[in-house]
Amino acid sequence: MTRKVIITCAPTGAIHTPSMSPYLPVTPAEIAEAAIAAAEAGATILHLHARDPNDGRPTQDPDVFREFLPRIRESCNAVINITTGGSPHMTVDERLQPALQLQPEVASLNMGSMNFGLYPMLKRFTEFRHEWERQHLENSRDLVFRNTFGDIERILTTCGENGTRFEFECYDISHLYNLAHFLDRGLVKPPLFVQSVFGILGGIGTHPEDLAHMRRTADRLLGRDYQWSILGAGGSQIRLASMGLTMGSNVRVGLEDSLWAGPGKLAESNVQQVAMIREVIAGLSLEVATPDEAREMLDLKGGDQVAF
Repeated sequence: MTRKVIITCAPTGAIHTPSMSPYLPVTPAEIAEAAIAAAEAGATILHLHARDPNDGRPTQDPDVFREFLPRIRESCNAVINITTGGSPHMTVDERLQPALQLQPEVASLNMGSMNFGLYPMLKRFTEFRHEWERQHLENSRDLVFRNTFGDIERILTTCGENGTRFEFECYDISHLYNLAHFLDRGLVKPPLFVQSVFGILGGIGTHPEDLAHMRRTADRLLGRDYQWSILGAGGSQIRLASMGLTMGSNVRVGLEDSLWAGPGKLAESNVQQVAMIREVIAGLSLEVATPDEAREMLDLKGGDQVAF
């Protein structure tokens, strides 16, 4: 049987700012259009953040999510995944509200505290339309992205009570150990959806050995009852996803994680990145999982059980 690959697409995110790319979706209408187009291009799961439509600042206001989530749900069958990461500059209370109130099938969950350095991007981007953008990068020199054991347990229990399952975002090896800890305590249950994140300053790097180390450690700690996915930041997006595919992974693409469609070439849409990884999947004689196949693989509650 041909292996099915889950493609997650993250259309906008909280790392990049509007001045970095004219193609980054900002308004609710733009986010909805980008997400629906990515689903039509083959994305299985849509990982969604929201932005203030006035200046593009990341927001976890559930009312902003309500401006685009119903349209996306009505227009496609993709699994909707709402962030609880929000922005590293937000409190945990702010970050969990959209998933808590809107009860999606999946919510992202960062599995450990870490330094989160975005300031190297100031070398590449020097002109900004909004002052918050420069501060967003500069302030990351002293930024600790807080995800304590108490924070994680709170999100697991509050959002999990609604039947929401989780995309466990693991930026380093220690995060896999943290996930194993919650698995041992029975607070998370297989099948786990493990998103290995590579290339954020403060987390694991993008060397092929880093990828292999993540896979070996996840296998040892979590057994085989998990779905592995690869998120490569920046220029490593397609390269690391391609390597992961050969090792049995699923993949994540989108403008949240990378603005690029090749060296020095801005991606003009999320669809472009979905198409790029689909070429790799086809070249490896694999198939893209449909949303309903992903629901079965991840034991999700179904798109009719959400609150939007």
